[in-house]
Amino acid sequence: MRNREKLLPKRKSLFREFASEKWIYFLAIPGIIYFFVFKYMPMYGMTVAFKDFSSRLGIMGSPWVGFKHFTRLFNSPDFLNLVRNTLILNVYRIGVMTPLAIIFALSLNEIGNLRFKKVIQTISYFPHFLSWVVVAGVAYQLFAPYSGSISKAIIEAGGEPLKILTSPKTFRSLIVITGAWKELGWASIIYLAAITGINPELYEAAEIDGASRPQQIWHITIPGILPTMVTLLLIEIGRIMSIGFEQVYVFLNPLLFEVGDVFSTYIYRLGLGQGRFSYTTAVGLFNTLIGFLLLVGANKLSKRITEESLW
Repeated sequence: MRNREKLLPKRKSLFREFASEKWIYFLAIPGIIYFFVFKYMPMYGMTVAFKDFSSRLGIMGSPWVGFKHFTRLFNSPDFLNLVRNTLILNVYRIGVMTPLAIIFALSLNEIGNLRFKKVIQTISYFPHFLSWVVVAGVAYQLFAPYSGSISKAIIEAGGEPLKILTSPKTFRSLIVITGAWKELGWASIIYLAAITGINPELYEAAEIDGASRPQQIWHITIPGILPTMVTLLLIEIGRIMSIGFEQVYVFLNPLLFEVGDVFSTYIYRLGLGQGRFSYTTAVGLFNTLIGFLLLVGANKLSKRITEESLW
């Protein structure tokens, strides 16, 4: 009876909260439906990873094979190469993009001329809206070994043609640099929003105390955006096993598989190209599981060291 009496006030408080905020919950219904239909219902398809899927038999009728496809993945000669390429590309990208986005946001924040600031922001945001096909097309027009504009100019000057697009040594840098050019401005938006949320009185007090502008940035701005930095970094770590498919795919060719073939391109090539749906579903499920474990581990580590975390 006592336990029941304790639960009743909680139920009433939840009901009152729902009644008082009913229109907010009502507005959330389309989002809930979207996630349920397009994010949760498709999870049923993960069972294909444990079956020998046949389009004739369907998911329910296909025979159950347990961890057969996972074993095949772990024994595949491509497995270690896929893990290495995916991790190196993502760590490289995060290690370059995160500091650049923070520095760019801090630099924009220091611009006093609002008109000039808006021009810089517009120019830096624009590449985000270009597709990777367009970006790759521009890169090939400029840097293709014999037909690119810059390569032609170098050849006419007596130099060797550029091999930026075909050399395994430059492929990873090409992916990171093109990604930084396309997404740097867009990545800085959240940091700029976090900077504008810092109390201006902190800067006024620091200025009265004689702090220089670099000292204000180091002791006020950076600590003020630290929670945002940690949150975005944790999100990036959660996606560390799933680098953007489009970006890698448009630059990838058989000469670059050794350094550029990642899980997403491997799944596309074997899944849609060869129809190995069960095997590639297992590869995708493994990829997602590792990303989830990395996110949980990074979140716990961040909470212990910085006291900031996603949950």
